[in-house]
Amino acid sequence: CIQLHSSGGFRSQSCRSVGGFLTGLDPIRAVVSPDKLLTLCYLVPLKRTRSIRSQLRASGLLQDFLKDHRPDMFSRRYAQCFPVNTPSLRLGREKIYNYMDAQYFGEIILGTPGQNFSVVFDTGSSDLWVPSAYCVSQACGYHRRFKAFESASFRHDGRMFGIHYGSGHLLGVMGRDTLKISGMTILNQEFGESVYEPGATFVMAKFDGVLGMAYPSLAEILGNPVFDSMLAQKTVEKPIFSFYLSSGFGTGELLLGGIDNALYTGPINWLPVTAKEYWQIKMDSVAVQGVDSFCPQGCQAIVDTGTSLIAGPTNDILNLQQLIGATPTNIGEFLIDCARLSSLPHVTFVLGGKEYTMTAEHYVRKEMLGDRELCFSGFQSVDIVTARGPLWILGDVFLTQFYSIFDRGQDRVGFALAKQPIEN
Repeated sequence: CIQLHSSGGFRSQSCRSVGGFLTGLDPIRAVVSPDKLLTLCYLVPLKRTRSIRSQLRASGLLQDFLKDHRPDMFSRRYAQCFPVNTPSLRLGREKIYNYMDAQYFGEIILGTPGQNFSVVFDTGSSDLWVPSAYCVSQACGYHRRFKAFESASFRHDGRMFGIHYGSGHLLGVMGRDTLKISGMTILNQEFGESVYEPGATFVMAKFDGVLGMAYPSLAEILGNPVFDSMLAQKTVEKPIFSFYLSSGFGTGELLLGGIDNALYTGPINWLPVTAKEYWQIKMDSVAVQGVDSFCPQGCQAIVDTGTSLIAGPTNDILNLQQLIGATPTNIGEFLIDCARLSSLPHVTFVLGGKEYTMTAEHYVRKEMLGDRELCFSGFQSVDIVTARGPLWILGDVFLTQFYSIFDRGQDRVGFALAKQPIEN
């Protein structure tokens, strides 16, 4: 790549500095050299922060919050009360739309002149939405809101949209505007302006909205998802994007249009997409301490950067929690004795014939509560039934250990062992 700096100068190097890890550079645009063809790639720095769940626990509010924000049966029962023809009152998908544990987000710019927003770059959904200046929910008051009337390039769409979350429906209106991501410009991008955000989940979120990166068939908002617009407008040379998610409270990155060889070791293991909605792949099996314990005949899994944990069918996950010595709490979480981590079994996911083994240091989440360290299981129960059977979700607990590559050109997902920063 060739770096383009704010001073206007060029530097012929790879798109990072020390040891292949992001070290505070501004978002960098890599351009094609005049004398030879190089890959266009756009680096989006990702920031990692404490999740909503962690913030609530630290403030002593988690138990009351979870009691007050159970899956909203009222909105299921009274879905007919929402505006006629509102897209996406399809109630089967709400469990994957749960950002209680989302930790990574980056910056985008909408409109002319630009308005900045932080978003979760989510491979488990396909829509782009940000809060509207006309939003009436409490959550919107704590976040940046899009002011359509201040953008010269905004085009009103007129249609409404809805996305079902566990605490109710997010409702909004659709529009089109210029979108900028790390120096890349996408014209006339469809997006949603939320005018109602359900529950209190989004009040504490450190991000403003969500930018979905799954397939168009998963979209609730009509029109091209953002990455499809990039492909249609040829703003990326290759139909690929890749994620590096750091395992500490540091940075990660999303690379649009390419792969960063400096951030992984060993070969890339490619797996074909089995259903073009989520980034869905076949998982051969899940083994605990070398014994094939779950889906020995193979099962389906989705690779989801918007889900923090590793999720699977309830019966399998409850058995898995027992095998790793996790005990349930009264609010549905599973605790592990921090002193026993070195003796806990390895959990291995077999994908494309290759073993991806995680130790307890990988699959246990550590949190400080006052002066106490708590250890939580990184596995959770989520029941998502598809025509190919129940889905597992490989979220950030898995993706912090493995560099992930999403190839729309060949409809495949690649994994390689992620390099980890050297701790000082």
